[in-house]
Amino acid sequence: MYLDNAKKEEIFGKYGKSTKDTGSAESQIALFTFRIKHLTEHVKKNHKDFVTTRSLTQLVGKRRALLDYLYDRDIERYRAIIKALGLRK
Repeated sequence: MYLDNAKKEEIFGKYGKSTKDTGSAESQIALFTFRIKHLTEHVKKNHKDFVTTRSLTQLVGKRRALLDYLYDRDIERYRAIIKALGLRK
């Protein structure tokens, strides 16, 4: 599987407060970004996989909602996560 527990802990450790920090907006955004990148590569190879395309669209929407939440609550944390993940906007 492309996303095992060790990889999740690595992502949470890098962007969250600790390796067990699954609830903070930064760690969730980082996890969604990793999954989006993986699914984007899959959809490029399998362009008729409409179920995965829909899942990818939903993930992008969830990430956008979390980014909007972070933008409203704490602009510095928003800017830091955008810069760390290399997201546009």
